[in-house]
Amino acid sequence: MKIITVDKNEAGQRLDKLLMKQLNKAPKSFIYKMLRKKNITLNGKKADGSEKTCINDEIKLFLSDNTIENFREAFHPAIVDYKLDVIYEDSNILAVNKPAGLLSQKAAQEDVSLVEHIISYLLETGQLQEEELKTFKPGICNRLDRNTSGLIIAGKTLPGLQTMSELFRERRLDKFYLCIVKGTIRNPQRIEGYLKKDEKTNLVTVSDEYFEGSEPIQTEYSPLKYNDQYTLLRVKLITGKTHQIRAHLSSIGHPVAGDGKYGDKSLNLRLKKDFCLKHQLLHSYQLIFPQLTGEFQILSEKVLTAGPPDYFLKIQKEFLD
Repeated sequence: MKIITVDKNEAGQRLDKLLMKQLNKAPKSFIYKMLRKKNITLNGKKADGSEKTCINDEIKLFLSDNTIENFREAFHPAIVDYKLDVIYEDSNILAVNKPAGLLSQKAAQEDVSLVEHIISYLLETGQLQEEELKTFKPGICNRLDRNTSGLIIAGKTLPGLQTMSELFRERRLDKFYLCIVKGTIRNPQRIEGYLKKDEKTNLVTVSDEYFEGSEPIQTEYSPLKYNDQYTLLRVKLITGKTHQIRAHLSSIGHPVAGDGKYGDKSLNLRLKKDFCLKHQLLHSYQLIFPQLTGEFQILSEKVLTAGPPDYFLKIQKEFLD
């Protein structure tokens, strides 16, 4: 017999889903059969699998050790030599300053992403045990394009992951970016439009008017510095669509410097030649939390700020100082 005591990273999910993680090689039919026969019980009672688990619930598996082992596939996480610029950390979340060039999460099985760096960090610092990864995997709550640097929030616990993901999904977090664009922008403005992504090319199209398949977007920006050639912008992302900032600014004649998809070719060639820059100068600079209660009250109206990378500051000095 094996006893599983539900912890906070396992609570809140259906019993059958949790059992499928614990016995990840077992057919669903086997798990439901064991529930029907009371070979698996929840808090000493018969269960059908649809029950939502709570912290400290007791799940008993009246199965032989050999049966349990045969239905459990060993999980060995990919450990990497992690490099994290940690901006903020508490018991539930981790905020890091992602460098350009690193994937936020895997696009293919062989990829190494920020998620692998975070898991390796949590394992090495003793905040996570390998055994826990069978039923819960820490993850990121917002994504940045591979070549966009800046703030990403990760959930170290299930409540952290769920709460932060909900804040981003409901747009309750204020998100600010820094970018250098071509041309002069003297006044703050809020612009609106419609965006559609082509999944085959991974490019988006932006228009002032609705067109079939497009979704509404809103972007705010304020100039921080400008001259007759370039502007340093602080951009507030109201909606959060693929390539929104880059495509939206390009659509109004102010492409982001270094942007190979929507940018200015001659400017990009200069940046590549003079600064070896091969990607857009776009940095997720600041996150401002709303009023929160309960376990996450510590984050109420908290402001997280991540400074831009050195190459960004070097180009800014050359172009605008």
